[in-house]
Amino acid sequence: MLRKYGSIVAKDLLIELRSKDTWVTMAAFTLMVVFLFAFAVDPYRVPVGPVFPGILWLSFLFAGMLAVGRGFEHEVQTDALAALMMAPGDQLAIFAAKLTTGFLFMLGMEAVMTPVFFALFNQPWPRQWLQLGLVLVAGALGFVGVGTLFGAIAANTRAGNVLLPVLLVPFGVPVLILAVEATTDLLHPAAGNPWPWLGALAAYDVLFLGLPLLLYEYVWEV
Repeated sequence: MLRKYGSIVAKDLLIELRSKDTWVTMAAFTLMVVFLFAFAVDPYRVPVGPVFPGILWLSFLFAGMLAVGRGFEHEVQTDALAALMMAPGDQLAIFAAKLTTGFLFMLGMEAVMTPVFFALFNQPWPRQWLQLGLVLVAGALGFVGVGTLFGAIAANTRAGNVLLPVLLVPFGVPVLILAVEATTDLLHPAAGNPWPWLGALAAYDVLFLGLPLLLYEYVWEV
């Protein structure tokens, strides 16, 4: 299983390194949202602190949807999914590999774009930057976890590109809410304690990382 997992991760990273389709698309979309809100709100005249976490995570949510949406796209286009399933090794390796690459893409985009958000919206960098990093990691992991599960389901359907957002958005909203609340409490300490929100976000991550362990044998049959 580890060999199959490593081969798929290496393949996806090599394809992305050569084409740069996924990461460039995510970064371009996020930049578009950043500039759209920045010009619409004018953060140097209007205080945007209370709504800043919502803008930040709404951008990450839709950019992450692009990442998980492209997770199985190459295999579907080249009819390689069946070959991956028949290759030696547990089929769980396919899910784990797609989750890993999607998480790396989304986390890399967050690492690059978060300072851009803070700069363009004239927000001070939080002193609790390690906790902010935990929120970014937990948010990305939770969203990519549920997105990869539904991406595997949608990959075996004719209307996969339409079905994936329909399934993903309702289950991605809890991640969005928890991440926004935790980020708000980090940026504005007087608002509350971020650790309960982080704990709830971690529990959500565990749920949607553990659920595929029980369902992966049936995911490909949907």
